[in-house]
Amino acid sequence: MTYQYFATVGRGLEDIAAQEIISLGGTNVETDFTGVHFEGDTELLYRVNLWSRTIFRVLLTLETVPSRDSDQLYESVKSFDWSSYVNPSQTLAVHCTGKSPRLNHSHFTALQVKSAIVDQQQEKYGIRSDVDTENPDVIINAHIRHNKCTLSLDSSGESLHRRGYRPAMGRAPLKETLAAALLYMTDWTPDLPLVDPLCGSGSLPIEATLMALNIAPGLYRKDFAFQKWADFDPDLWEKVFAEAEASEKDTMPIITGSDAEEDVIIQARSNARACGFADKVKFYHQRLIDVEAPADHGVLICNPPYGKRLSETEQLFPLYKLLGDVLKQRFKGWTGYILSGNKELTKKIGLRTSQRIPVDNGGIPCTLLKYELY
Repeated sequence: MTYQYFATVGRGLEDIAAQEIISLGGTNVETDFTGVHFEGDTELLYRVNLWSRTIFRVLLTLETVPSRDSDQLYESVKSFDWSSYVNPSQTLAVHCTGKSPRLNHSHFTALQVKSAIVDQQQEKYGIRSDVDTENPDVIINAHIRHNKCTLSLDSSGESLHRRGYRPAMGRAPLKETLAAALLYMTDWTPDLPLVDPLCGSGSLPIEATLMALNIAPGLYRKDFAFQKWADFDPDLWEKVFAEAEASEKDTMPIITGSDAEEDVIIQARSNARACGFADKVKFYHQRLIDVEAPADHGVLICNPPYGKRLSETEQLFPLYKLLGDVLKQRFKGWTGYILSGNKELTKKIGLRTSQRIPVDNGGIPCTLLKYELY
């Protein structure tokens, strides 16, 4: 049976996520603002949750109902038959996104949806589901747009960017989903060496290693929300999971990360151990000035600090100048990529860019700068 799905993604990553979903078998794929609509069967739902590197969560679309105001929303939701999706013995949580002129408070809208569902249960069974905002059995998503409400089931639960492998995080780490998307934006392929000379807790090198070894990022998670659904198919899930485990590769190129701060390198190594490939990706406690290219070609990528205030920006001028010098002097034959949210700083790099790709990093307008290093 074919179902309608919607994958939520970071702003600006819609096209990349769409290509990923297509590669996993999704059909009728269409991008939307911070999301991707697609169709597929239950096996695809399991596979996208397990394999996607760039999306936050996958929603199963149930129904779109009229919601001109709170009263109409309540009646519309209550008239929908919820018995196939949540029973009174299960806990539930309702998350609301979007708004309309008369429904512009997400918490109130979520309460209306919740009340309609449990009131239907009370009338039908004499008992109702309890609300559990921490670890619910069923997560319902209500999206308000143009006086209509799209009701969905959240199949992922905790956001998919939380892979489950990262117990340790450095300061202001890249989300894993963005790190993976950045790698897709570059010319890097899983057979090329990759270096991150300002790696922090290791998001970029670790995501690159997952790609190079063809490891499904969802393998590190404890569970997904769909495993508590009434129609969950454990045999099908075991098949999809086993196929993912069997697809891991043994060989990979040189992938390294380094940082001048010893504590974040300790964190990066801890994260690599949690992935089970501490012996594959190498992390070095090393100053930027001492970084050397480990091969005659490859991709260097990094996310240096941006500096929020003028005084911080000025303090970072030497770092960016040094970064440009290292690229120019030590990485001839390579391609460099620098993600930055500060134009004043990137001017200090002193190299001509061959491409500039707009990127949203947690609400900060950034640019991924490409440098051909001859």
